[in-house]
Amino acid sequence: MILDATEDFAAALPPRRALAGLDLGERTIGVAVSDGMRSVATPLETIRRKKFTADAEALLAILAARDIAGIVLGLPRNMDGTEGPRCQSTRAFARNLARLTDLPISFWDERLSTVAAERALIEADTTRKRRAEVIDHVAASYILQGLLDRIRHIG
Repeated sequence: MILDATEDFAAALPPRRALAGLDLGERTIGVAVSDGMRSVATPLETIRRKKFTADAEALLAILAARDIAGIVLGLPRNMDGTEGPRCQSTRAFARNLARLTDLPISFWDERLSTVAAERALIEADTTRKRRAEVIDHVAASYILQGLLDRIRHIG
């Protein structure tokens, strides 16, 4: 089930179970997970995209292994807040994923998540090569942390 409003998403979640955050790219999917209390998002891994079926299979395996209660996808809005082709692609991915799982799915505005992740990695003196390897799942953690903070504020 896809829930656009964060309040509706939060209401659909069972208590004390982790959430997953996804940063969808054309070639990769960054994955981050929260703790069971939903206070901290942690970068987990990056999935190399192939076809939707293979991508979903890898993703659903991670979600099952970690007992994930809900999924938040970064929604790549344009800087003026409008939705372009990348948002349409993300929403299509969510619709396809919703056919394979009963987990609630929501979106979080990810406009500057990759920029923030890149800045944090540079400040941590991460090499350019290592930044390229981890940027997607670090960005996913920024997306998830934004949603976690919002849910805490609602609650």
